[in-house]
Amino acid sequence: MSTCRKSRDIETKKALWMLRLLIQKLQRGLSVLAHRGPEDLREVQVPATMVPDDVSEGHFVVFAVKGEETKRFVVELDYLTNPAFLRLLETAKEEYGFRQKGALEIPCPPEELQKILDDTCY
Repeated sequence: MSTCRKSRDIETKKALWMLRLLIQKLQRGLSVLAHRGPEDLREVQVPATMVPDDVSEGHFVVFAVKGEETKRFVVELDYLTNPAFLRLLETAKEEYGFRQKGALEIPCPPEELQKILDDTCY
């Protein structure tokens, strides 16, 4: 088994673990809603989300921000298993926490994110 494949397998397991944690948090949040009566649920309004035309299914938007330099990227969901991309997400979590509102921002130079997206061995 190649080193690249071993690394990818480890990062895939890490990504799945993080996904499980996210699902658990969502389930806890939904269980709180389930305990409300039907009249309470009518009060909960979810605003419509507008997805830009350049973001196709299976993609999401990320902003690479370093100082005054900001660049928008449309990223394939497959990159959620890329070890280098996951490290950037970890940095964003440390910097902004899970309560970040709006678009996903990653605190790195745009060139660094572009290099990760251009890398084909992950």
